[in-house]
Amino acid sequence: MPQDNQTSCRRIDLDRVEALRLLATVPLGRIVFTRQALPTVRPVNHILDHGDIVIRTHEGAALTYHAQQDDGTGVVVAYEADAIDPVTHLGWSVVVTGYARLVTDPGELARIRSLLHAWAPQPGMDQAVRISPELVAGVRLTGEEGMEEKVPGQAWEHGRRSVQPHD
Repeated sequence: MPQDNQTSCRRIDLDRVEALRLLATVPLGRIVFTRQALPTVRPVNHILDHGDIVIRTHEGAALTYHAQQDDGTGVVVAYEADAIDPVTHLGWSVVVTGYARLVTDPGELARIRSLLHAWAPQPGMDQAVRISPELVAGVRLTGEEGMEEKVPGQAWEHGRRSVQPHD
């Protein structure tokens, strides 16, 4: 049963370019991979680097292990990030499915380490995984036509997300 204070939303599908642009505006997402034949979800921080999503991981992590064991194509993963206001239910969500590969080039790994610091550091958090997007699906939830669109994504104001102008 809908609540009286619930905002009426319109769903707009996003193209690949806009979806990846929005994903790059937030620092955290969730990676989904297989562990012991079951789906596993982990919150991680990320950067977008040359069109790929890059995350940090540690040597003992299940994802690191699987990414090392692949035959060169990578292991299939999904990655999701969003910015949805919990009060208005407006915002966006992006899901990327692709192949994850362990970054092994020492120069590339050093560059990634300088750009991306683990949000929940642990000992041995010196590995990186690069996800090459194959499928990109995104949706924007907006208010009804004529309503001011308040799409979260860039900043918090008094405990709630606020709109920031885009370049």
